[in-house]
Amino acid sequence: MDLESLISAAAANGASDLHLESRMPPALRVRGALKVGTDPLPAQAITDMARLLIGEEQWPYFLERRSYDLSRTIKGVRCRINILYTSRGVGMAIRLLASFQATVEKLNLHPDLKKFTKHNNGLVLVCGPTGSGKSSTLAALIQEINLADARHIITVESPIEYSFRPRRSYIRQREVGRDTPSFEQALLDSLREDPDVLMVGEMRDPETMRLTLSAAETGHLVLATVHSATCAEALQRVIGSFPAEIQGAISAQVADCLVGVISQRLRFRQDLNMRVPECEILLATHAVKNFIRTREFFKISTALETGADNDMWTFQRYAKWLDGRTQWFVPGQSPEPPDSEMPDIAPSPLPPPVAVKPGRSVAVPKAPSASKPEGRLEIEAVEGGLEDILKNLK
Repeated sequence: MDLESLISAAAANGASDLHLESRMPPALRVRGALKVGTDPLPAQAITDMARLLIGEEQWPYFLERRSYDLSRTIKGVRCRINILYTSRGVGMAIRLLASFQATVEKLNLHPDLKKFTKHNNGLVLVCGPTGSGKSSTLAALIQEINLADARHIITVESPIEYSFRPRRSYIRQREVGRDTPSFEQALLDSLREDPDVLMVGEMRDPETMRLTLSAAETGHLVLATVHSATCAEALQRVIGSFPAEIQGAISAQVADCLVGVISQRLRFRQDLNMRVPECEILLATHAVKNFIRTREFFKISTALETGADNDMWTFQRYAKWLDGRTQWFVPGQSPEPPDSEMPDIAPSPLPPPVAVKPGRSVAVPKAPSASKPEGRLEIEAVEGGLEDILKNLK
């Protein structure tokens, strides 16, 4: 069985993840539960799949590093793939992403989350355990900005999971390892690229966190993800990642630029036969900022409990809202427009320099009109037939 057949079978069974391992049967994660097959896959077949995905040029890099991250659209399903070495040989962990363009409504999130996209600067953190839908929520927030405002958005991801089609915003997506060597370099570059919004796929180390905080302080809206179970833990993890002697300064920096924190987990609903996000939403009120400055993170839970009037949500209040909700978006029931997803984008080689002799002019192609629809190449209609066109060229 080839990779396309395995992906198709996983999608048909409503799986969120597909796990492949040499000499082991494939395993699917369906609605949070792991289901293991019966027929083991040959080691050579897994290796061939991995080599085809990675490509011959990058294969030596994989052999040296023993892991590789990438994203692909396979049989119409957008996949985030981690290829790794194990004791048995080559294995793959494949996340099957949503086949629709994520928005707050389509992810069945609370409309209050749209308020985060109205800010012009500051830091918005999306946190949760692995597999809780952080990337989807982040993509939904970016798409809300894309549909509503004309802003310059730069995303830094490893790998790119959701491909955005620019609507009102101008979007640049950069993949670590392909378009930029690291998160740090991409963030340094972005400050010289006139961004309005920055999206950081994951804050993994103190240097990335430092640059992310600097970007949020200097007049940009920054959205990023952190692995943690609650909003308080997310803030504690960010500040605790720095050396003890500078944690006081970092705490003040976080308090000054924080807009809010979204913590989420997935909850299975029997009536819908799918999982929906259940959120904890923290806003940066004066009291919350003071708790961050003094590093009294244990008091943040109290601020959440008493912050209903400030549009804060605990997991318990959010669960009650979910139980009372009547309108749901169920994937597959509503038709998607044909351009809701963009194809995989490969980096284009730079054109060779053009030698120009002194005294000669070079024709510069005109920029496309701003009134034309995005993503299309328009050709002006010319009156008359071929003979009229040839006469005009004489």
